[in-house]
Amino acid sequence: MARIVVLGSANLDLVVRQARLPAPGETIAGSEFTTVPGGKGLNQAVAAARAGADVAFLGAIGPDDVGARLRAQLEADGIDTAGLREVDVATGTAHIAVLDDGENAIVVVPGANADVTLTDADRSAICAADALVLQLERPLELVAAALAEARAAGVATVLTPAPVQALPDDLLALVDVLVPNEHEAVQLARVGDPEEAARVLSARGPRVLVTRGARGVLVAEGGAIVTSSPAFAADPVDTTAAGDTFVGGYVATRAEAGEAEAIRFGQAAAAIGVTRAGASSSMPTRAEVDAFLASRATG
Repeated sequence: MARIVVLGSANLDLVVRQARLPAPGETIAGSEFTTVPGGKGLNQAVAAARAGADVAFLGAIGPDDVGARLRAQLEADGIDTAGLREVDVATGTAHIAVLDDGENAIVVVPGANADVTLTDADRSAICAADALVLQLERPLELVAAALAEARAAGVATVLTPAPVQALPDDLLALVDVLVPNEHEAVQLARVGDPEEAARVLSARGPRVLVTRGARGVLVAEGGAIVTSSPAFAADPVDTTAAGDTFVGGYVATRAEAGEAEAIRFGQAAAAIGVTRAGASSSMPTRAEVDAFLASRATG
């Protein structure tokens, strides 16, 4: 099994299903409310663990029932939580509107995720990993420090640049694989087209996988598009955490299967996940994804 360390956010998702987004000053009725463990870091850790990886999670929670619930979720999926610290700030939350067509809009309140501590134990965990997985729901200075630690130890790094923000060249130089969605890619590259964004971003150092939902994954290296991987057909119920499901499946299988097969595995996991409600609650197991891929190979 691949040893994956995820440094990232842990939130409780507060999810409202509704027909549409309200206009400014408008009140509308929702049809359902649920709470689900989430945060891009927790989501990617759960997705990787369910895909068969040996996963450790480095994060921060508050001294509250929400934090205890998130720790329990990680441990239920067999994830090492020795690096999940309790700090004197409330656990983070994400406020998610899921529309009837499956699309979503999200507001995150970081809470404990704003902690910037990288301990010696964290550094040791990173150095012992096959891959370090990060996002931008933790402070950029923490992300940069972890990336530098991984690069010095020869550990592969995978970064999801969300929520999107400007990234300096010296930070991108430490990223082996950058995985933005198409909206994040164009914002990060400051261009108007996802393909051009992939070229621009890959010219700055990392291999770039642009996830484009039903239009598949675009792959760029060294300033050029090298391939694309078409999406699997799916009838979406909730697209929340589809990108995180892809990343978890991809990193869990990359070492054993190779790049192209790992991308297909991640896409298959995401295709299953979007047919289910919730973030971590929607993520499939390795057996489910293997069965899905086998059915497509023989169908």
